[in-house]
Amino acid sequence: MARWDVVRAKGDARGFHSHGVPAGAQRSVRLLDVSGSALALGSTQSIDDVDLDVAKRLDVDVFNRQSGGGAVLLDPGAQLWVDVVIGRSDPLWKDDVSLASQWLGDVWVEALRSVGIEGVVHRGAMVTNALSSVVCFAGLAAGEVTVGGEKVVGISQRRTRAGARFQCSVPLRWDAVRHAELLAPGIAASGGSIEDVRVFPATLGDPAFDLRDAFVEALP
Repeated sequence: MARWDVVRAKGDARGFHSHGVPAGAQRSVRLLDVSGSALALGSTQSIDDVDLDVAKRLDVDVFNRQSGGGAVLLDPGAQLWVDVVIGRSDPLWKDDVSLASQWLGDVWVEALRSVGIEGVVHRGAMVTNALSSVVCFAGLAAGEVTVGGEKVVGISQRRTRAGARFQCSVPLRWDAVRHAELLAPGIAASGGSIEDVRVFPATLGDPAFDLRDAFVEALP
């Protein structure tokens, strides 16, 4: 089994998202806790999706991350955030982007099972809807994990010549009202409803840190 470099860190979400895929990328895992609230938009997502007055009132930092997809709301203690990096020469690397994160979904399924949650890896085509370009958890990509049809693990990826960085988010709680307030313009323009977003907060079983430990243990 190849060794994984595991780091735990706490800090601001904007700073964590600024980290790219390092040259000579090797297997690494970063277990991240945010010190303040942030709304990380997809790389091409418009700031017009956000009610900036609400973001200011709620003290939520808003920025675009380097990976695609809809917005991810990050609040202290509200989710598990795990970044995983592999190099292009790693046996886990897949040239086909639709297959690239399926191994990672399998790892999450094993970790979730160890704390009493039975998840399933999505292996089909990307599932999109009216809100998926606005709210990350509204859509479903290959490698992501669901429980009873509700999304429990979201995965976005950034691929470079050096390797790939997979950003995993597992909600411990889901605040639909907070999402609806912050993303009101984008939701209204999409014609969708935040109530249609099906999310499974991973609040069963052992405490959150045990799930992260279980994830590290399940890595190949």
